[in-house]
Amino acid sequence: MEQLLIHTDRLNNQQDSMLATITRLCDINSGTLNVAGVERVSNALVKLFEVLGGDLQLIDTDPWTVVGDDGKRTEQKLGKIIHIIKHPDAPKKVMLCIHCDTVYGIDNDFQKCQMTAGGQLNGPGVADAKGGLIVMLEALKTLEASELAGKIGWEVIINPDEEVGSPGSASFLRSRASGCDFGLLFEPALPGGGLVSWRKGTGNFTFVVRGKSAHSGRDFASGRNAIVALARLMDEIDQLNIEPDVTYNVGRITGGGAVNIVPELAVGRVNVRVCNLEQQSGVEIDFADLVEKYNQLDGISVELTGSFSSPPKALEDNVKPLQNRITQCAEALGIDVTWQGTGGACDGNKFASAGLPNIDTLGPCGGHIHSVHEFLIPESLVPRAKLASLILLSYAAEA
Repeated sequence: MEQLLIHTDRLNNQQDSMLATITRLCDINSGTLNVAGVERVSNALVKLFEVLGGDLQLIDTDPWTVVGDDGKRTEQKLGKIIHIIKHPDAPKKVMLCIHCDTVYGIDNDFQKCQMTAGGQLNGPGVADAKGGLIVMLEALKTLEASELAGKIGWEVIINPDEEVGSPGSASFLRSRASGCDFGLLFEPALPGGGLVSWRKGTGNFTFVVRGKSAHSGRDFASGRNAIVALARLMDEIDQLNIEPDVTYNVGRITGGGAVNIVPELAVGRVNVRVCNLEQQSGVEIDFADLVEKYNQLDGISVELTGSFSSPPKALEDNVKPLQNRITQCAEALGIDVTWQGTGGACDGNKFASAGLPNIDTLGPCGGHIHSVHEFLIPESLVPRAKLASLILLSYAAEA
């Protein structure tokens, strides 16, 4: 391991340049639905990653069908996937993945980076996950600059839609899982620098309730109130919050118009988190039963769409050797590593469900993600790039 550490010395003075590149990327809005902005970031990333060589392609995402507040289904355009393969004939192959989209839309006031008084970089996507993109890039540069280049094959996927559950890239992610032996994903480390050992699964569900409109004064009795039916349905879903490991969040309700009209349409959206497949199956059964129940009401119909886009990611036996390897590499670098589970989900869930063991929090340290207070700790960039580099180098050395 000590001989491999020498290769990571090339990163010693890279913090400022890494920080500058991250800032440039984060100053370009790439909210998932801002396809033009995502394309600008993708073009910048292509130029950055081209120096690695390999077969680089831009892949179209699958169509994403969304249900609007009007209850109608439409197709939402998404950006392209950046896909790179190098050394495909090597005896061991690693998948490296992270997304380039953020949760901050084009109309969000949070658009530019700034340094805080405490020396942190505050900006949209600095930790989640443009900082991870540059950590991944520098790790691959370190590998390719060593005499071990070619001893391990690698594949990079940078997708444009993770922040909405990867609806357009999920099938591609799963299709590539079987071609690699393990995966490294560059979501931000947990606050304090910890790494994720397991993740809950998550699903988003939309309930479209239709009733019958009527004049609220002249003909109230002939109306069927979709909002009232939906409110009762959402209350029943909220009452399912009896197990701490399974959570139902009624996140959005829309419907109605003029208050002198019995509303004929209401739409409710729910996010669910589960720890295992048994709980996931239970949620699916409960939702199907509720839909059947409310469809039996006079004049009311309910349509359910959605699914568990990210199944639960358990700590399986095939992940433990990778965990141990990362711990050993961290110790060699003098980095303290702790492991814990989290209720959040990411593309690591999808790779795990497709059979690829992976660790998905190898990005830099930061916090307050998905808020205007999102920050990156600059001093974590080089250590995290060194850690990812040493993981790759250690596998290459074995080959």
